[in-house]
Amino acid sequence: MAAQRALLSDGRWYFQHGPIDIVIGADGDASSVEAAHAAAWLRFESVLDELVAELPLLRQPVRGPCPLLGGMARRMWWACRPYHSAFITPMAAVAGSVAQELIASYQRDGVERAWVNNGGDIALHLAPGRSLRVGLYADLARLDPQQVRDGIDVDGHFDVSHATPVRGVATSGWRGRSFSLGIADSVTVLAQTAAEADAAATVIANAVDVEDERIVRRPACELKDESDLRDIPVTAEVPPLGSEAVLCALRQGLRRAHELQSTGLIWSAVLVCQGQVMTTDSPAMAKASPAARQRAVGSVFA
Repeated sequence: MAAQRALLSDGRWYFQHGPIDIVIGADGDASSVEAAHAAAWLRFESVLDELVAELPLLRQPVRGPCPLLGGMARRMWWACRPYHSAFITPMAAVAGSVAQELIASYQRDGVERAWVNNGGDIALHLAPGRSLRVGLYADLARLDPQQVRDGIDVDGHFDVSHATPVRGVATSGWRGRSFSLGIADSVTVLAQTAAEADAAATVIANAVDVEDERIVRRPACELKDESDLRDIPVTAEVPPLGSEAVLCALRQGLRRAHELQSTGLIWSAVLVCQGQVMTTDSPAMAKASPAARQRAVGSVFA
């Protein structure tokens, strides 16, 4: 099926092709924004075919020199390269890389700000002096593409300004679109690019984990044919866990997030598991009251 697009009632565009669902918004000079939308659509029409052409290599672990040819594919590989000591394939950064590919169409005079939301992995363009408020959705199991198009009630928000180096936001978790080795309901990462945020969110979400025999894990290939994770056990079911177990899992993930933050791979992260929250900026928040945690999720990055 060919790529499709639709203009939404609020002026945003919806692009869809196969498994890719994208919502795009932009502000600025009307003619510049219109030209940017046209350029983004033209680029989007060939995105899926380009990825499919290199899919066998994209499903291989990141090792040695980069074997990929296309710009998006190479971006995915390099976003995952810092994590090659463990098993990771370029597919960990696919959604962010696609969003990043399209945001390039908006990096032009007259476009004040733009955002490309690929299923929760977001690439940003911000002109000097501009900022954008990004919503945080804590439980990926409750999110579907129709909600993204029509509008959702978010659990919090944070503001990203031109003055920060953040141009990418990504979320990963065990009940999201991709598999996870951990038990996080969501891990939201802010980084320099969307591809880098995507890869880092995957890695941090994998680290949010705890030993509990009630957690069900199954080989990825049993849950999805031709998964790039092959026979690696991924999280399939997580029962309600005690508070201490959840805190232990979050601390594991937070430790990994701080490692990435200290090396400049991410700017910040919010980790959520069964109603408890930790952030790279305020690890003690997990012990705060529910109301205080909700305020923190909404304001810690503002």
